[in-house]
Amino acid sequence: MNSLQIGLAVIGGLVLAAVVAYNAWVTRQNAPRTVRERGTAATAEPIEPSLDALGGPLAERREPVLDDGEPEGSAEVPTVPAALMADHDAAPAPMAPVLPMGERRATPALDALIDVIAPLALETEVSGEAVLAALPATRRVGSKPFAVEGLPLNGNDWESPRPGQRYRALQAGVQLANRAGALNDIEFSEFVVKAQAFADAVGATPDFPDMRAEVARARELDAFASGHDAQLGITLRARRAAWSPGYVAQHAAQIGFVAGALPGRMVLSASQPGLPPVLVLGFDPQAAMADDPEQSALREVSLSLEVTHVTRAEQPFLRLRQAAQALAEAMDGVVTDDSGAPLSADTMDRIGADLEALYDALDARDLSAGSPQARRLFS
Repeated sequence: MNSLQIGLAVIGGLVLAAVVAYNAWVTRQNAPRTVRERGTAATAEPIEPSLDALGGPLAERREPVLDDGEPEGSAEVPTVPAALMADHDAAPAPMAPVLPMGERRATPALDALIDVIAPLALETEVSGEAVLAALPATRRVGSKPFAVEGLPLNGNDWESPRPGQRYRALQAGVQLANRAGALNDIEFSEFVVKAQAFADAVGATPDFPDMRAEVARARELDAFASGHDAQLGITLRARRAAWSPGYVAQHAAQIGFVAGALPGRMVLSASQPGLPPVLVLGFDPQAAMADDPEQSALREVSLSLEVTHVTRAEQPFLRLRQAAQALAEAMDGVVTDDSGAPLSADTMDRIGADLEALYDALDARDLSAGSPQARRLFS
């Protein structure tokens, strides 16, 4: 073999090695980032166990679930890191203080503001066991919740019927409106039939309000709710390399998000136990449930805020902006709307101003965001 052939063989080998190395580099660049990658000193710190849906061990801290059968303080809620509440250059002006709400009950009480209420006069006191036994099998009238409350013999606060209690008065109610629409004539008639059957079973005499007046009130409330319902959502999109579910969970956990009750869901919990989450982070649940989630590629994740369900005292929009900015910087992403258009600081400022006006309108109607009445109406 002469020197020319040897030289060509060497060059060919070098070219082949370069092609293999380039292909390996491209493959690595396009592979989803995983929890083993630590791009900064902050991400090198120990991370709490991720949720089982993301492919890791079960986390001790999970999304609080409001359960009428359990005490409100039974759900553990992690402390939100101070870093997420800190001001930043693009932050809107501080939100106005909000009046404190009354003590919350295990279940939302019937309220004349958003319910049709029919008093049920009793000839004699009745036990909680008898009331529970007489309740209808379904607690809905059409698409609206139906409820019965009792006034305890030795108390002045209406409550949901419970065993071991005796009641001197009862009342039945149906919600005037929700996201399914306003209470209509048919639903009101069904409410009357259901409440009358219950009253007959416990020996009570109902006093129903005028149907036309209540249906008109329901339509007016529904019109108000339709014009003041707000659900905000923004999207984080990967600039270059995709993310694995574990990689997303790793960074979200560092700014206060905890495992949600569903695959592909993490939440930023409210400051008080039992309340809805302030923010929800979501991504493809199929990727979260894959056999090897670390090999699943995510190109985008969403951040959402149920405006009417979260009190303005939590500063939810400010925290939405800060969470989006923190995650975008940490994961090399860009903040966009649903159509993929980047969201500028000016656009976010305008959204924040619109939300302040919305909060004021809800306050003026005694349906403050985050109140039990608002959560029922906008559901």
